[in-house]
Amino acid sequence: MQAFLITFCISDMDLECANQETVKQGLLARGWPPIKGFSKHVKTKVLEFFSQLIKLGQDDPRRVVHSLKAGLALTLVSLFYYYQPLYKSFGVSAMWAVITVVVVFEFSVGATLGKGVNRGLATLLAGGLAVGAHQLANLSGQIGEPIVLGIFVFLQAAVSTFVRFCPQIKARYDYGLLIFILTFSLISISGFRDDEVLELVHKRLLTVLIGGSTCVIISVLLFPVWAGQDLHNLIASNMEKLGIFLEGFGDEYFKMPEDGESKEDRPFLQGYKSVLDSKTNEDALANFARWEPRHGRFQFRHPWKQYLKIGALTRKCACRIESLNGHLYADIQAKREIRSKIQETCTTMSMESGKALKELSMAIKTMVKPFAADIHIENSKSSVKNLDTLLKSGLWDDETDLLEVVPVATVASLLIDVVTCTAEIAESVNELATMLKFEVVEPTVSPEKPETGQPKIGIS
Repeated sequence: MQAFLITFCISDMDLECANQETVKQGLLARGWPPIKGFSKHVKTKVLEFFSQLIKLGQDDPRRVVHSLKAGLALTLVSLFYYYQPLYKSFGVSAMWAVITVVVVFEFSVGATLGKGVNRGLATLLAGGLAVGAHQLANLSGQIGEPIVLGIFVFLQAAVSTFVRFCPQIKARYDYGLLIFILTFSLISISGFRDDEVLELVHKRLLTVLIGGSTCVIISVLLFPVWAGQDLHNLIASNMEKLGIFLEGFGDEYFKMPEDGESKEDRPFLQGYKSVLDSKTNEDALANFARWEPRHGRFQFRHPWKQYLKIGALTRKCACRIESLNGHLYADIQAKREIRSKIQETCTTMSMESGKALKELSMAIKTMVKPFAADIHIENSKSSVKNLDTLLKSGLWDDETDLLEVVPVATVASLLIDVVTCTAEIAESVNELATMLKFEVVEPTVSPEKPETGQPKIGIS
C-alpha cells in the first residue's frame, strides 16, 4: 500500500510538472510573435533612419564636412577646460567658449559670421552697460541697490524685447538683442553678490570672442560654404526649372488622350513646384550673404536685393505655370479641332519663353550678358501678336460651343501672362548684369528670328 501511494504521488507530480511545462510553452507561443514583430519593427525603423542619414550626405556632401568642422571647433575650445594652464586663466568661464561654439557655428560662412558678430557686440555692449548700472546701484546704498538694479533690468528687457518686433531689426540683429538681454541680466544680477564685476565681464567677453573667432576661422578657411553662392545658384536653378516646364508644355498639352502616353510620369513637368515655396530660403540666404566678406565674383556690397527681386518675379511666373499645369491634367479637355486652331502659336509662345528663361539662367550662372534671351522674348511677343490677329479673324464658327472654347482660351491667356512675366524677369536680369558688369560675349549662333505674318492654322 505504501509503495502504491509513493507511485501515485510520483505520477501526480510528473503530471503537474507536465501541465506546468505545457502552460509555459503556451505562454511562450502566445507571447513570442508580438515580441518578434516588435523587434522586427524596431530593426526596420533603425535601418530606415540610417538610410535617411546616408541619403542626406549623398544629396549634399557639404553637410558631412560641416559636421566634421563643428566637431573640430568644439574640440579646440574644449582645450580651455582640459588644459590646466588655460583653465587657471579662465576658470569656469571657459565654458562660455564652448557654449558660443555650439550656438554660433552654422552651415554657411554668412550665418556663422552674422551670429558671431551679433554675439560679440551684444556681449561687449551689455557688459559695459551692466558695469555702469552696477556702479550707479552702488551709489544708492545697500537698501536701494537691488531696487535700482531691478529697475535697470526691467527697462532694458522691456525695451530690447519691443525693439525685436521691428522687421528690419529682427531680420539681422534678433540674435544680438537676445544675447544683450541675457548678458545684461546675468552680469547685473550676479554682480549684486559678487564684487568682481569687471573680472566677470572681462572673462565672459574674452571667452565669447575666443569661441566666436574659432567658429569664423574654421568656417572661412576649411571648405567654406558661401550663402551668396547658394543664393546665386538657387535663383538660376529656379529659372531653369520654369524653362524646362515651358519647353515641354506645348507638346504635352496639345497631345490628345488617345496618344496613349501618361503625363503623370513626366518629372520635368513637376520641377517648377519647388519654386513656389522658395521665398523663405531666398530671404534667409540673402540675409546671411550680407554678412559675408568679398569672395570670388561676389563683392562685399553685392546687390543681393536684386536677386530677391528676380526671385519674386520667378515665383510670380511659377504661379502662372501652376495654373497651366492644372489645365494639363484636367479631366475635361477641349476637342482636337478646337485646340489645333491655336496650337502652333501657343506652342511657340511656350517654347520661346522656356528658351528665354533657360538663357537667363545660364547668363546668371556664367555672369554673361543674356543677348540670346532677348531674341527669344521677341519671338514670344511676336507669337502673342499673331495669336491676337487670329482671334480677331474669327477662328471658330457660330456653331462652336463656347464652353468648349473656354479651356483653350484660358491656356492661351495664361501663356500670354507667362510671356509678360518672362520679359519682366529678363529686364531684372539685365539690371543685375549692368550692376555687376557681366561679361559681354556675342552668341556664336544667333537664334531663329520670329516669323513675319500669321502662323499656319493647324488642320483638324
